[in-house]
Amino acid sequence: MISYILAHIVLPTSIILSLMLSDQLSDNKEKDLPMPTTSVTEYVDLEQYAVNKVIPDEIRDVTLLALSHFPELMEVEIDFDFKKKIRGSVMQAQPKVGSLLFNSKSNRKYRINISRYLELDDEWLPIEEVPENVLLGWIGHELGHIMDYLDKSRLGLISFGVRYVTSNAFVTQAEITADSYAVAGGLGNNLVDTKNFILNHDRLPEEYRNKIRDLYMSPGEIMTLVDVEEDDDDDEVENAEK
Repeated sequence: MISYILAHIVLPTSIILSLMLSDQLSDNKEKDLPMPTTSVTEYVDLEQYAVNKVIPDEIRDVTLLALSHFPELMEVEIDFDFKKKIRGSVMQAQPKVGSLLFNSKSNRKYRINISRYLELDDEWLPIEEVPENVLLGWIGHELGHIMDYLDKSRLGLISFGVRYVTSNAFVTQAEITADSYAVAGGLGNNLVDTKNFILNHDRLPEEYRNKIRDLYMSPGEIMTLVDVEEDDDDDEVENAEK
């Protein structure tokens, strides 16, 4: 019973690096050299975010990129596990049962279950073939759940699991919280891409799309969060300049 309940439970690139790439583009233009194809984000050492993480090779790069938006999870142990199928979901974040019961809060371990294939009407699409911007938002949302779990007590997480499987209103509240963490980490536009991908993909199971439509924030609501976050950032900059 406890296992069932628990189952439901970039960094932005620096201005200096941006200027470096800008200078490189300018120099190449003047010298009539081929323009570089390397993205600025590739200068960031994403492997630093692999500490205490187990990640399938197929999604390693996009997962590390997602993790780079959550520096608070740098030392947290998280396993990203492929599953043949997850009932009613594509991804699922949860504390490891043994870790929850016997570890202290600071040493708790987590896993994110990920469907190995995305179920479509007439085929099973390998999850790594989902567009990268969509997959980034999807993983970012699950990391938002783990951010929400970090400060919860053992009893708090068990209560969370019970309420998650018994109350649709609580599900909505929990999903808003996860999205809010992802937006705060700079993944708001990716979340919108993910929601639009799901809601507009007519080959995804209708039952799953209805679940997302009914219980999760809409793309428009996420953009409202993004706007609020950007306004808050602008206010902080203005206050710092005074």
